[in-house]
Amino acid sequence: MTNDAAERWLLDRELFGMRFGLDRMRRLLTALGSPQERFRKIHVVGTNGKSSTTRFAAALLGPRSGAFLSPHLESFRERVRIGDEDVSPEDFSAAIARVARAAEMVDRTLEGDDRVTQFEALTAAAYYELARQGVEVAVVEAGLGGRWDATNVIDAEVVVLTNVGLEHTRWLGPTVRDIAKEKLAVVGPSATLVVPSDLHPDAREEAERVAAGRIVVAPDDAGFQLGAGGGFQQGNFALARAAAEALRGERLREEEALAAAALVRVPGRFQVVGERPLTILDGAHNPSGMQALARSAAALRTHSLTDVVVVLSVLDDKDVSEMLRAILPHATEVVATSNANPRALSPATIASLTEQLGGPPTTIEPDPHKALDRARTIAGPDGAVLATGSIYLVADLLRPVGQSGRRSRL
Repeated sequence: MTNDAAERWLLDRELFGMRFGLDRMRRLLTALGSPQERFRKIHVVGTNGKSSTTRFAAALLGPRSGAFLSPHLESFRERVRIGDEDVSPEDFSAAIARVARAAEMVDRTLEGDDRVTQFEALTAAAYYELARQGVEVAVVEAGLGGRWDATNVIDAEVVVLTNVGLEHTRWLGPTVRDIAKEKLAVVGPSATLVVPSDLHPDAREEAERVAAGRIVVAPDDAGFQLGAGGGFQQGNFALARAAAEALRGERLREEEALAAAALVRVPGRFQVVGERPLTILDGAHNPSGMQALARSAAALRTHSLTDVVVVLSVLDDKDVSEMLRAILPHATEVVATSNANPRALSPATIASLTEQLGGPPTTIEPDPHKALDRARTIAGPDGAVLATGSIYLVADLLRPVGQSGRRSRL
């Protein structure tokens, strides 16, 4: 199987949709020889900051660590990392080929139209490849929720809860407490739970209930400069360091922490892709993520940047009004655009909502690349452009002009 064939096979698995439950995953891993049992684990759950925290923790744990991430920006193989690199195309396609054979066997044992899903196949491929390459520890980012997420077939020694916000309420419940319960269901009876100091009080109560006496509260920030952009990364790094130290049972040497802090970059998270004007891509896609981004956007205005033009695209199932309320006070102008996902909100709707909320002048440009060009022109060489609202928008802008935008749900 070539890498292109592996990507196509995974995209075809999207037809089976999102199906909760762990039975298919357990059968699939049994067919693969239970690779998840061959390395130590840190499990990262939460509403925002999971990918960044996962990358930081893996870097802090050294070259014999691995990571499973979601979503990806350009290729599925970005989700599986060994050390500080994405798995090679050859190794990724071989892992998918192995999983495809196992999935066919599992599918034959299932009733009705039940099938192994795309995310289950990806998760199994990650566990298989991490085990095959002999990693000592894997940092695993959960997908949606926790309790019924495909990643929750591991008995992690350490669990990180990054934060809890109101997202995916259709599946996880209507309140912060409900959502926290679903995410914290991954905490085993002996696992150490790492949480941020500013965790929502209701989520903190649930954390204490689930892991009383086994909770580590991470500090607010790393205490030094990071290579990754965005002030919000300080808290994510602090969480990652606390998790790595909990797994190792000892404090990391300062030089280890400084090396990891300088090394790690997080694609699609306050990613600088241009200068004059300063041009930044960020995948904030819900109110809490946008609030964190807004604090970094506010800092841009203090660095002699005369204008901050926001390029915005949002999916139609997001709380766009609350997202706008967070970012509009820091924008001098908005360019409303779309993205490759069919659930993208129309640019006209974004523009209308911006006007209703008393926002700055708004331009409509449906094509993401043209929208970014327009924003750069408006900002001028001494301004800044911030493209945000959806990871799909970030992926579109990183993809060369004219390249197909058919991609998985994230």
